[in-house]
Amino acid sequence: MKVEETLPKKPLEWPPLETEAQADELAALPEPTPTITVSASIYHPEPGQTDSTPLITADGSRINPRNPKKHRWIAVSRDLHSRWGGEMQFGDSLWVTGISDELDGLYIVRDIMNKRMHRQIDILVGKHDKDYGKWRNVQIARLD
Repeated sequence: MKVEETLPKKPLEWPPLETEAQADELAALPEPTPTITVSASIYHPEPGQTDSTPLITADGSRINPRNPKKHRWIAVSRDLHSRWGGEMQFGDSLWVTGISDELDGLYIVRDIMNKRMHRQIDILVGKHDKDYGKWRNVQIARLD
């Protein structure tokens, strides 16, 4: 048997042509969620960085004082929250990238930042956690 005889009759094309089933499957996928570029910082649940009730978030959730970081909760600036015309609401899940391997990932919106902040998120951590800093060009995407 010659090698030429084993070649398919129809020439291969690149990129590969989609089958109808694959095309239907791709069309059924939701549109990708747009990302928003923000600045990010961290905050501790204490009166100097919050209000007079540091262990209660703006949506009424209670923070575990022994390990606040385990919640994976964030505060968003008011311009990002739906109450002030933004797209996010309490309880929304956000995918955050551009900070660090440890801090990137999934968070839940539970708090609001001071009105002087714009296009920013604040990650809840404990005062004994060794996470400090401010980051620019952080990408967030709301998961549906």
